[in-house]
Amino acid sequence: MDTAMRLTVYGQGAGEAAGLARERVLELEALLSVTDESSDVCAANRNGGGVLHADTAALLERALALCGETGGALDVSIYPVVRAWGFTTGAYRVPEEAELAALLERVDYTRISLEGTVLTLPEGMELDLGAVAKGWTGDRLMELLRREGITSAIVELGGNVQALGSKPDGSPWRVAVQAPDGSGYAGALEITDCAAVTSGGYQRYFEQDGETYCHIIDPADGRPARSGLASVTVVAEEGAAADALSTALFVLGRERGEALWRERGGFECVFIGEDGSVAVTQGLEGRFSLYGAWEGRTLEIVRK
Repeated sequence: MDTAMRLTVYGQGAGEAAGLARERVLELEALLSVTDESSDVCAANRNGGGVLHADTAALLERALALCGETGGALDVSIYPVVRAWGFTTGAYRVPEEAELAALLERVDYTRISLEGTVLTLPEGMELDLGAVAKGWTGDRLMELLRREGITSAIVELGGNVQALGSKPDGSPWRVAVQAPDGSGYAGALEITDCAAVTSGGYQRYFEQDGETYCHIIDPADGRPARSGLASVTVVAEEGAAADALSTALFVLGRERGEALWRERGGFECVFIGEDGSVAVTQGLEGRFSLYGAWEGRTLEIVRK
């Protein structure tokens, strides 16, 4: 999953539960990594499908549903394009338009066939579940910890934070939202029993000829998303949905992202614009506060 992770678990049996959670993360990493040649996902990409492990199939099924819910702003078949830009290999470059056009012909999640655990991919199509995998993993960890009798825990998987219950003293967890301009934290969120996931152009990028290219690719044109947003944080009960939606809203931009929020429901979000503007949807009013150097800015509330 290409990120640092921290599991913090409280209560009786916390140490054992945290150990089991760590094992579960490594188990899923071995199945889902798009760069590990022995993973389930790599085998499927290499063979044009095949019989998947139950966990891989369950994640892919949920991911395909989320692709549909976002109107294709999230597309798990984008991997050949992401690789062409060098974001999975480190060999960064700007592909030619003709190359992108040819690669985009392989990108279309609606052509993926999944029947139970049997996957069939069209010729040349390859999957990357990275935009959903950490959130889905967070959901599985919450299930595991609950089975172990844990009622208070917080899991940090890179830009994904998922909370089980509240802090041991009953107060909400406070989650920092990073400032895209590198000035520390832009704000803090209060969450209980839900996930908070941030996607931003500042997290992974490269520069060439004075231009900056971020790792979040717009499936519509195969180029790094430029929607006017510097970052999006999504808060939702389901980690997989929060993960997928943070990516999709970053691609869509604020106006279309607000439209999706109003239409779909079930999540709240923080929009930070490239112009330094900050807006939160109404469900986060009173739960999000500006922080540090950002405290003097205007916080807009987006209402339905």
